[in-house]
Amino acid sequence: MRHPKIRTSLCATAMMFGFAAIPFGQVMAQDNASQMQKASDNQTVPDKAADAWITTKVKSEFGTTKGVSATDISVSTNDGVVTLSGTVSSAAEKDSAERVAKSVKGVKSVDASGLTVGVAEK
Repeated sequence: MRHPKIRTSLCATAMMFGFAAIPFGQVMAQDNASQMQKASDNQTVPDKAADAWITTKVKSEFGTTKGVSATDISVSTNDGVVTLSGTVSSAAEKDSAERVAKSVKGVKSVDASGLTVGVAEK
């Protein structure tokens, strides 16, 4: 006589845990969907490698270009867009740095709004 009560209790407990787990499964599915969306928004490895190559190439061009102080200009690249920041000694140096960056293969555009004209620290 006890066995049916135990069996009923076990079935009820299993159903309770089963139904309790449904919301957790939905939350996990939503988390996985949002993580997949974030992953697709990020750059791929080849894109990151291309951006790193562009940054390195722009910096090396600055180092070999007369009239551009490579040490006072910071360069970063994201999706082929080069961002220049730092201090340059003249408007001509700023224009030259922007022109040199634009000439590098793979550069889509150059944002030189972070370059300020002033006395560059040595």
